[in-house]
Amino acid sequence: MSDHVVVHVKGRVLVGPEDVRDELWAVDGRITFARPSGRPDETLTVTGWALPGLVDAHCHVGLDRHGPVDDATSEKQALTDRDAGTLLIRDAGSPSDTRWIDDRDDLPKIIRAGRHIARTRRYIRNYAHEIEPADLVEYVGREARRGDGWVKLVGDWIDRDAGDLTACWPRPEVEAAIAEAHRLGARVTAHCFAEESLRDLVEAGIDCVEHATGLTEETIPLFAERGVAIVPTLVNIATFPRLADGGEEKFPRWSAHMRRLYERRYDTVRSAYDAGVPVFVGTDAGGSLAHGLVAAEVEELVKAGIPPIEALSATAWGARSWLGRPSLEEGAPADLVVYDDDPRADVRVLAAPRRVIVNGRVIG
Repeated sequence: MSDHVVVHVKGRVLVGPEDVRDELWAVDGRITFARPSGRPDETLTVTGWALPGLVDAHCHVGLDRHGPVDDATSEKQALTDRDAGTLLIRDAGSPSDTRWIDDRDDLPKIIRAGRHIARTRRYIRNYAHEIEPADLVEYVGREARRGDGWVKLVGDWIDRDAGDLTACWPRPEVEAAIAEAHRLGARVTAHCFAEESLRDLVEAGIDCVEHATGLTEETIPLFAERGVAIVPTLVNIATFPRLADGGEEKFPRWSAHMRRLYERRYDTVRSAYDAGVPVFVGTDAGGSLAHGLVAAEVEELVKAGIPPIEALSATAWGARSWLGRPSLEEGAPADLVVYDDDPRADVRVLAAPRRVIVNGRVIG
């Protein structure tokens, strides 16, 4: 393809939930709504319903169930997400160095949260820095400098002595750690399955909670009041029954807890949304889950009772705004996905992109 190719996208361009334009152009990798002047060497026309590139706000490029992976595997993961329409990823914890992806104009853009920070022997092996509370501030500062404006804590995990999920960090240490991240200009998120850690984390100033299956009628108003976002990762929560079955013999209390969290998952998400808690799309791909599941997660949010247009925004306009990245705006990177039908009418449309455009290049 010529270096001077212009991509003309026409049909229905969803600049916002209700802001629909007839066309846009990608010139030199950037969006413009003004017809280009001059004579490009080539113009490629794409027709359909266009959305900004989708967001997976909880994804792990460079990680599999065993730990860090090589660059070839990371590339395959990123390509799988891209081909599903995910063009912006918040990488919610990875031990791999994936900065090389930033030099590729055919791969999704990644916002990194550094490496997970977990309590010693309280997380998946080979994933995290495993430390004690006295070192939490130091490691949060380290990962705040290493990441792209986010830090990822493991807020709770199974305590083998208790036989159930318990909070990982004492309140004073987590308050100091979050304050340090904010001082360095980073936001903080935390993996949390259970109920116990949530109040301390929110009152300590956390910005987001992953999974958030432990939300209750006592903590949901606190999240709403503080504007703390959740990323429910419902496609991952679907694995809880299998995990519970596997741990039944050794940790029956934990297994029963996981089943309860699973059974109320849709009610939890819907209650949070109804209370005004910001909800965003994330798949938790890259551990035990496959990449490319963003459409399935949007559909899960709709099953939970979130209106389709809001579930769509949670992976499109709203998610990009939350992460501080542009959507379909004049001069923005030309990252968009084109579909045959209106995804606002049926979010299942997201599962079948017609064309993916990355930095103005048409992929497929």
